[in-house]
Amino acid sequence: MMKIDRVIVGELLCNCYVVGNDNEVIVIDPGDDYDKIIDCIGDRYISGIIITHGHFDHIGCVDRLVSKYKCSIYDRYNLIEGRNNIGSFSFEVIYNPGHTNDSISIYFVDDKIMFTGDFIFKESVGRTDLGGNMRDMMDSIDKIKRYDDDIILYPGHGDSTILGYEKKNNPFF
Repeated sequence: MMKIDRVIVGELLCNCYVVGNDNEVIVIDPGDDYDKIIDCIGDRYISGIIITHGHFDHIGCVDRLVSKYKCSIYDRYNLIEGRNNIGSFSFEVIYNPGHTNDSISIYFVDDKIMFTGDFIFKESVGRTDLGGNMRDMMDSIDKIKRYDDDIILYPGHGDSTILGYEKKNNPFF
């Protein structure tokens, strides 16, 4: 079973996630507070860093982490939509433009866990005026509605939620 540590970072309170299998981790959206992130990583091996989109509050520590750990960066431009593997991690990438054109979600199918960046928040969605648009957002929402209701969503800001809850309570759905 994966272990998920949430590290809230930066002035905009971005959720950085350190996702672990045994002594190996991937880091999702390391936006700021480098020392907090490396404390969470501890002595575990980083297989890679995944960026859900390119906004500053999600990428602020990327260069420092790459310099320290000599790991690779993964994002919309080098992950295919569909099944991907990084180290021992296997997951599905879902392209979901709307908040930005490069927005992706990372879905760990076996664990029913999805990291949505600023695509979906509890009872809301990300802004579309900072590099995205509402038409793409609505298309992305239609795509995500096809997924199972019991998937846990881990957003880029705020608390986690459940996809079925969002289908019923999120006004954008």
